Amino acid sequence: MHANKVRTGLTVLGMVIGIASVIIVFSAGEGINNLILGEVESFGGSDMVETEIKVPSTKKGTAGEAQSGANLATGVQVTTLTLKDMEDIDKLPNIKQSYAGIMGQEQVSYGNELKKAFLFGVSPSFIDMDKSEIDTGRFFTEAEDKSLTPVAVLGSKMKEKLFGDSDPIGQFVKIRQKKFRVIGILKERGAVMTLDFDDFVYVPVRTLQKRVMGIDHVIFLMHQVNDTNLLDETTEEMRAILRENHDIPPPEEAVTTIFGSGKDDFRVTSMVESMDVMKTVTGAITLLLLAIVAISLVVGGVGITNIMYVIVTERTKEIGLRKAVGAKYADIMWQFLTESILITIAGGVVGIILGVGVSLLVSLGASYYGWNWGFSVPLKAFIVSLGFSLFFGVAFGLYPARKAAKLEPVEALGHE
Repeated sequence: MHANKVRTGLTVLGMVIGIASVIIVFSAGEGINNLILGEVESFGGSDMVETEIKVPSTKKGTAGEAQSGANLATGVQVTTLTLKDMEDIDKLPNIKQSYAGIMGQEQVSYGNELKKAFLFGVSPSFIDMDKSEIDTGRFFTEAEDKSLTPVAVLGSKMKEKLFGDSDPIGQFVKIRQKKFRVIGILKERGAVMTLDFDDFVYVPVRTLQKRVMGIDHVIFLMHQVNDTNLLDETTEEMRAILRENHDIPPPEEAVTTIFGSGKDDFRVTSMVESMDVMKTVTGAITLLLLAIVAISLVVGGVGITNIMYVIVTERTKEIGLRKAVGAKYADIMWQFLTESILITIAGGVVGIILGVGVSLLVSLGASYYGWNWGFSVPLKAFIVSLGFSLFFGVAFGLYPARKAAKLEPVEALGHE
């Protein structure tokens, strides 16, 4: 191995790439998992339940969800979810509080500044349930929501765009030529699920419905429960209320999954269920990537077999001489098998170092762009990497080693 550094190095390189890929895949899987779960958790903790609109479908399970998602993507509107649904759900003993949400996009102006902004209509309880916090001023009240008071709370970026360094509290912005008094500014929060909440204009949900959009429905409801141990029972009670309100017959069979009944025009999902689904998805992606990486490891293993086969051929006389002076089958077998294992172990160690380094760079890059990625290489990544190294060292070095060990001394010594 030392006498043929280039050949040994090229052989090791194949394993380095494969093992480094294993480390990077595991680390990326953890990073994606942290990113997605962090985004989900930003909407609330494990005591939160979401009710959102869904287009009724004729199919069950994931097929129905795909059909519903496709319909929503093509512009199908569901207008059956209302504030009355929230009020009825709030009567359940395990519901602590709820807020409704609806979104629109309008031109918002102040003086000579005119900006296109997302309008986020929410109930006053939003500020108590969400991760958002007031920086200056205050959030709107229940009385302002019910009386359709034209007030607004600005995200930190929207405040900068419209007012710069000046104080916006008490000033008026125009939305569809209607004046809204600015009563508060939210602290910087960042983007969540590609939505930049710092760039939003928050208004009371009823005000947005009646004064701006001219609608009666909402897009989603968020609920906070008192006892998370009763989540399953509570979500079923919520589904029963919504079906009764929306004149939807109960399903013929009990439905305990997040997909609900195909006839439902809503979906009730707890944050716990959402995180479980996300973990399953990221786990499946990681396994798929590992299957692809396994191909590169097999290619590297085949390279080891070829190199070891060439080495056996080049050292035939040496093998014959060793056997002539008393070397047994096992001695020759272990000599070449050890070389194969050393090559793969060396590739494994270098691959682990390279994989950890690349994973760290990826996490630093993600952090630079504000993603909650986090640098993490799970213990199983090192176990799998070293396991692969040993396995391929033995598996792909076995045939050349056996070939060398079976050579007859006389034939080997006379080999040209």
